[in-house]
Amino acid sequence: MGIKWRESLSIGVEDIDNQHRELLRHFDALLGACEAGRGRGELKKLLDFLDEYVQQHFRDEERLQRLYSYPDYEGHLKEHGSFVDRIRTLQEEVARDGVALHHLIETNDLLFKWLVNHISKADMSLGVFLNKAET
Repeated sequence: MGIKWRESLSIGVEDIDNQHRELLRHFDALLGACEAGRGRGELKKLLDFLDEYVQQHFRDEERLQRLYSYPDYEGHLKEHGSFVDRIRTLQEEVARDGVALHHLIETNDLLFKWLVNHISKADMSLGVFLNKAET
């Protein structure tokens, strides 16, 4: 059971779509590691990747939102902040306590909900707005 990029996740902004593809590749690696019984070893790598990568990804999205005066910039910013906070909390717990099963479950849940709720809804709305603004 992996997760792969689907064109239905495309928001029509190439740079952002490429970043989303990269996020999905890493999430898929975690799912594959979990299926192979290596999830605990993969989780710390994923959390470190997410901490660094999403910072750049969010900056890129937010820059576009400011550039084109996206009307839901503040709401989008809050969602980004919430995601970063949850990743950092997981990192702190893993650093303090080691990787536990609940960390794997929480990370999988967080990433799946993020894909379903943020990319397919909030980012999709952003994509529609940006594509209209550029035409």
